[in-house]
Amino acid sequence: MELKKLISDFLEHIEIEKNRSLNTLENYGFYLGRFREWAESNNISRVNHITLDSVRAYRLWLNRLHGDKPLKKNTQNYHLIALRSFLKYLAKRDIKTLAPEKIELGKMPERSVAFLEGDDLERLLQMPDQSGNPGIIKKRDCAILEVLFSTGLRVSELAALTRENINLKKDEFTVRGKGDKYRIVFLSQRAKEKIKNYLEARKDAFDPLFLRHDRAFNPHSKNIDDKNLYLTPRSIQRLVQRYAKMAGMTKKISPHTLRHSYATDLLMNGADIRSVQSLLGHASITTTQIYTHITNQQLHDVHKAFHGKRRKQ
Repeated sequence: MELKKLISDFLEHIEIEKNRSLNTLENYGFYLGRFREWAESNNISRVNHITLDSVRAYRLWLNRLHGDKPLKKNTQNYHLIALRSFLKYLAKRDIKTLAPEKIELGKMPERSVAFLEGDDLERLLQMPDQSGNPGIIKKRDCAILEVLFSTGLRVSELAALTRENINLKKDEFTVRGKGDKYRIVFLSQRAKEKIKNYLEARKDAFDPLFLRHDRAFNPHSKNIDDKNLYLTPRSIQRLVQRYAKMAGMTKKISPHTLRHSYATDLLMNGADIRSVQSLLGHASITTTQIYTHITNQQLHDVHKAFHGKRRKQ
């Protein structure tokens, strides 16, 4: 059967039956679209023409796609994950093609995690108050930074928060994360105070927890749509980077750095890695194990404190 038609069927399947997000749908469409373009340029127009050798040739092409600046290994793997999911879909429909389990992902280099602690973290959290922004933006940005560090939310999760999500009389709320999975996250007392200060300064009844406060819109317009009032994930990334620069930080700081800082803080204070997995909303413990540099340090401290104490000096 034709590759183009089956890819279209697969994308409709993950949209309707799998109820995947629009972002996931767009990503799969892009990765499989790139595979189809490569396949058709190599006379592979039907799914029964996909072989292990052709997939190997595709992987080689991906690795050489941008010459001196090849695609990152994780980006190459995203292409392969999309292709493997497509082949699994075909297998379920009993359509003859390459078995999906024959596609192995490329070995990833060990990830290093950037995080903030101590004075650096505290300095970043205080930067909005030291900026020249209007008062309402100072209060909003203080709340954003405190919530990111208090909850470990992904930037997309934070951008989507509404007033209804947050009950300031409680220390916890439920958030919908990747794969439409729900988890409970917890607010620190400081985060609650910053949100309270920000909401008290607002003179509106709009749904978004964190509003745009730029000159591009009039919040008092009768025709304004709440959807246009949300801060975008990209705008939140920019504001975090701006405050990091103000704080004199030379390394790249992002909302995800605060997520890493959150996880690191928990582990350094004795949390077990399974609990951190749940709090971060990781589907697999493998993802959470990027933080083993913290537990390794703790093991080093244990060894230093307790090993060999009974030996004669």
